[in-house]
Amino acid sequence: MTTPADLTVVGALAATWLAAGLLADTLPDVGTARVLLRRTRALSVLVGVGAALLVAVPFVDAATPGASRLPSAALLPAVPALVVLVVTVRRLGWLRRGAAAFATAPLTPASPALRAAAAHPLLATPLQVTGLAALAGAPVAAGVVELPGSGLAGIAICVVGLAVLVIGARHALRHSRLAEGAVRVRAMIRSS
Repeated sequence: MTTPADLTVVGALAATWLAAGLLADTLPDVGTARVLLRRTRALSVLVGVGAALLVAVPFVDAATPGASRLPSAALLPAVPALVVLVVTVRRLGWLRRGAAAFATAPLTPASPALRAAAAHPLLATPLQVTGLAALAGAPVAAGVVELPGSGLAGIAICVVGLAVLVIGARHALRHSRLAEGAVRVRAMIRSS
């Protein structure tokens, strides 16, 4: 039996983690340190809300009567969310503190090193993968796909796996390009 609470929580999970992934994708493109600071703070809030929604899953499951598909639907984004909490949150904190150091002047441009750090694959990739996994949990919550043993679930996992590779490669290339620019700036400063 599909309950509206299942779909509401899974929809909120997907919306929160997808928004976090999209926001993380815009971090390297900022012009000033103040904008970078604002975006990292907003991203921290989104990660906190996403984690709180994952923690709320057992409570919503216990509070709703009848059989619920919510735990199996929330299991898909739980693993990448754990990676976010272990790896990405620490990098996000470093980036937020670095941007705060430069953000006291309103128009201070974001340094090449900050932009390269914002493009690190371990910052945006886990967030975007968590968003995709949460989105893949929506059909499970709706009762369209049954876990485990469903052929559609295997296909969804394979598609998310391929998306992880593409997203990771994209972020690695962008980080490499921006880090190379930061090294060139550092070399120019040292040679002067």
